[in-house]
Amino acid sequence: MMNEYSVKLPRMGESVEEATITRWLKKVGDTVDVDEPLVEVATDKVDSDLPSEVKGVIKEILYTEEEVVPVGEVLAVIEVEGLTSKPTVIERELNLEPIKKDTPKNTSIEIDTKKELDLQLQRAQELIQNPNNPNRFYSPLVKSIIKKENISEQELNSIIGTGKDGRVTKNDILSFLSKRKSILGKPPKESANGQIEPLKDILPSQTSINTYSPGNDQVIELSRMQKMTAAHMRHSLSNSAHVQSFVEVDVTDLWEWRERKKDSFLKETNQKLTFTPMLIHCLIKALKDYPVFNSTKQDDKLKMWQSINVGMATALPNGNLIVPVIKNAGNLHFEKLVAQVNYLANSARNNNLNPDDIKDGTYTITNVGNYGTLMGTPIINQPQVGILAVGTIRKVPAVIETPKGDFIGIRKKLILSHSYDHQIVNGATGSLFAKRVADYLENWDLNHL
Repeated sequence: MMNEYSVKLPRMGESVEEATITRWLKKVGDTVDVDEPLVEVATDKVDSDLPSEVKGVIKEILYTEEEVVPVGEVLAVIEVEGLTSKPTVIERELNLEPIKKDTPKNTSIEIDTKKELDLQLQRAQELIQNPNNPNRFYSPLVKSIIKKENISEQELNSIIGTGKDGRVTKNDILSFLSKRKSILGKPPKESANGQIEPLKDILPSQTSINTYSPGNDQVIELSRMQKMTAAHMRHSLSNSAHVQSFVEVDVTDLWEWRERKKDSFLKETNQKLTFTPMLIHCLIKALKDYPVFNSTKQDDKLKMWQSINVGMATALPNGNLIVPVIKNAGNLHFEKLVAQVNYLANSARNNNLNPDDIKDGTYTITNVGNYGTLMGTPIINQPQVGILAVGTIRKVPAVIETPKGDFIGIRKKLILSHSYDHQIVNGATGSLFAKRVADYLENWDLNHL
């Protein structure tokens, strides 16, 4: 007996309500197996392949490439034999089955980080070294813009795509055209043989939004990701009473420990030791001491999570921001924490994050010091109740107390900025939490590892 199975667009992250069909990997009449990729979709946060939940034959495709589809809509219909009524993973994700989902997953992440990272870096390097790869994919919409704007092959090959696996997206093309127009003020010239002369001074994937010259003002529409981020930030400001506490931290000993250990750590684990996992390690210890911050708001109630899922804000090459989540971070050994931080950071920068990688965060940390910023006042990532910003590490003169008296010395210091919801946490608790993180950083176990 043949039955019909509806393939629906699952929810692919917090605040994501729609996705764009990038490419169908199957057509009507094709057979598809369980877990075989069916279609490529793109959201404002991540690109992903959607696998088939069943084995069967594609009967109908309801949306074409480059169409925008709301979450929960039927993308395609598959004819299957003997389909049971058991809900699928996608249906459970859409809450079509009344299952309980009280806590984030409490399973340790077991991945071959080195293998995954090596594959990602290899793919990125191949795209940069060989942009003329015949397998490079362009969506129908991108192809139509290329044809309309008469973009030469040489110019096209100079554009580094920000999409999945280096794919050139619509925004990449529009950014290139915007820069080209700002430089020439008119379409590109043709050479004697009829070819378009490439513009050598156009930087790939760089927008001219900050470029200004008299008489050449521009109006550039915000990307969907920027619009979604703006709405998320406005919602947070209207939903939480933001207050901040600031603590200066002496990380001289921490700095020197890392300098001594980073080479041997790389040799033993094949992982680069940065300050980020060290900061997160201390943050996790403080969250265990103050569990009220490892919670989320649910209407007029507060849900305190058993699992500590730390979101780490990561800048993307196109200037946008994404927050991959280290699941069950409270149970990860330090070496595993380092590996997971490196894996998620590189996956974000290479646009290879999966939808699950940005879900279920319980607390967020952002390192504004990467850009030389002294401190920041971050906006809470709803529905969480706190977020920690880490400032840049500076060499400063400081008073050093010793049994023989005080003296002035050069120390390495940074500022922690803790934003929290004053509706839930009072100023004393918010300040004590920031101070506890600082204490763990200043008293880093020098015999660790």
